Amino acid sequence: MQEKFDPYVAEWVSFVKNPNFNLIEKCLKFAQLLEYPELNIDAYIQKINRIGMSLKESINDVKNPTYLISMLNEHLFENLGFSGDDDDYYNPKNNFLNEVIDKKLGLPITISILYVEIAKFINLDLKIVGFPGHILVKYYEEMILDPFNDGNLLDVDELQDILDENFGGQLEFQPEFLDEIKPEQVLVRMARNLKNSYLQSYVYDKALRCIDMILAIEPTSPEDIRDKGILEERLLNSDIALEYLNKYLEMNPNAEDVDFILELIRSIKTKN
Repeated sequence: MQEKFDPYVAEWVSFVKNPNFNLIEKCLKFAQLLEYPELNIDAYIQKINRIGMSLKESINDVKNPTYLISMLNEHLFENLGFSGDDDDYYNPKNNFLNEVIDKKLGLPITISILYVEIAKFINLDLKIVGFPGHILVKYYEEMILDPFNDGNLLDVDELQDILDENFGGQLEFQPEFLDEIKPEQVLVRMARNLKNSYLQSYVYDKALRCIDMILAIEPTSPEDIRDKGILEERLLNSDIALEYLNKYLEMNPNAEDVDFILELIRSIKTKN
């Protein structure tokens, strides 16, 4: 069974690969393709510009980065009321930048994207950090900031606390956890977050589209190859499911879930 061509995924890939679009534009395109076909991308860029310009106009010519970060935090979190969504963390809408701008609530990744963009208006060069389980932001190697929690400055003990909370004490802090991640990696991570939110809501068709978006950028991701196989089985696309599940086993023969995947393959073959 041949896979259907998905024009949404094709449009997504061409947008992601186009260097003429920045991360903000790509995030808004992501929202437009998945949930908000009528989304006016330019209108939201203008909203972000207004937030950034109002910050720029509120500060003097001081170039001290500690001062600038404190003013950025005050502007976004105290004056405008942005914050991390602790109460409804897994709501799929928290992955969409337009919703974050409208609700002023979001995930670590979406709040961090907005935070880094607004920082540019005051010539603060912040970078998004691919910290496991919780996206962060850094100013060179000097300061690690958590936009999800009002831009708090974090030390190594607090970073370990985040790991313990997300990984049950099974993951020790490593310096490379604070490496910058590129825009494509940010977008892939956002798509994975959304995939998981859709899976929890049993919205399998949209979860599958997220996986296809990820695999179009990272075609050898074992986790997403496996998840595509599982989802195709749930959507009764047996041939495609078998193709991806077998590919996963070839790539990852010693994976912890090998027995589960083998049983799923047997089940599919029995039904056929």
